[in-house]
Formats: sequence, structure tokens, C-alpha cells
Amino acid sequence: CARSEGYYAISRKEKDVYLDLDLPEQVIREVENVDSSGANRVLSERRSEQRRLLTVIGTTAVMDSDLLKLNQLKFRKKRLRFGRSRIHEWGLFAMEPIAADEMVIEYVGQNIRQMVADNREKRYAQQGIGSSYLFRVDHDTIIDATKCGNLARFINHCCTPNCYAKVITIESQKKIVIYSKQPIAVNEEITYDYKFPLEENKIPCLCGTENCRGTLN
Repeated sequence: CARSEGYYAISRKEKDVYLDLDLPEQVIREVENVDSSGANRVLSERRSEQRRLLTVIGTTAVMDSDLLKLNQLKFRKKRLRFGRSRIHEWGLFAMEPIAADEMVIEYVGQNIRQMVADNREKRYAQQGIGSSYLFRVDHDTIIDATKCGNLARFINHCCTPNCYAKVITIESQKKIVIYSKQPIAVNEEITYDYKFPLEENKIPCLCGTENCRGTLN
């Protein structure tokens, strides 16, 4: 409807058509010149404002902020794909070169408490879901990407990984983001160290690297 349209300026010449005013041709030309110069002035001011904003964003302090990096990740997503992995079932692979110390992907899922995570883990086992994607954020917050996650849940563990996970805080909300430790080539698998706590029931590690620890926990 008309109410949903944005505001836009109407030139004096167009207004006069609706007002049925007969103005001399010279006056009309003068009005058009004024409108044109005014529009150019507005555009010039907007360009100046944009340059000032870019200058501020270009400062080291702002460029290093987690908020800006996360916004860059959202607007300039890395090209990734999932496929069969030599480590374990499915994995995540780079479809473009990734430089060192870049945000690769955010680990997305549902934020739940420890008690809820324990109940879900038991329910997933009863339902025959072999893998649950529970990522601990802090002492009582866990991200569950089992059913509501993105491609980050396919990233496999490796004892000598090319990425690492980092918890960042954006507007009082904690997020998990995967960063690259080193340059990553096209079709190279994305991996990071799960850093599971030590337990008696060992989970075998299948990364196959020279420095493999043998178990995930």
C-alpha cells in the first residue's frame, strides 16, 4: 500500500502539474536547476558521511573488535561445503582459500542449560541419534546444534587442527566462532581440537595425524 512506500522528494515542476499553475518556461528551468543542485548537494553530503564512517571503521581498535569481525562474517560468508571425510563420516571443506586468523564460520544452535543438555543427550541416544552436537560455552551454557544447527556441526576433531574455536561476547550474548590457525587451501578439510575433558571411557581419535593423541578425551 502507499503507506509502506518510503519518503521521496517531488520536484517543483511535478507539483505545479497537480496545482494547474501556468509558469513561464524560464521559471521552470530555474526551478529544475535548483532541484538538481539540491539533490547533488545531498548526495555529496552522504558521500562525505560515508567516507568519515569508513575512516572510523578503518582504525585498528575497531577493526580488531569481535563485533565488526562477526558482521564481516555475516556479510562476507566463506564458501564451504560438507562431504565425506577421511576422518569420520561427514566433514566440512573449504571451497576457497582462507587466510590465517580469519573467521571461518559461527557455530549456530540452541542455547540451553546443562540440565537440559543432559536430558537431551539421553533422549538422542534413545532415539538412535549416534552423534549429538553439544558445544559448551561456559559453566552452565551449551549450544545444541543437533537439530537446529548449521554446517559448523560437521567439523571434525583433529589433534593438529587448522582452526580453533573461540567464545566471543556480542551485546551480552556469547557466541562460538571458528577461526583459522593457518592458511587453508581449497578442498582442505576444516578441523579443530574438541578439547574434551579427560574421562575413563575413551573415545578413539581417527584424525590419523603424526601427533595424534589416540583419543578425543
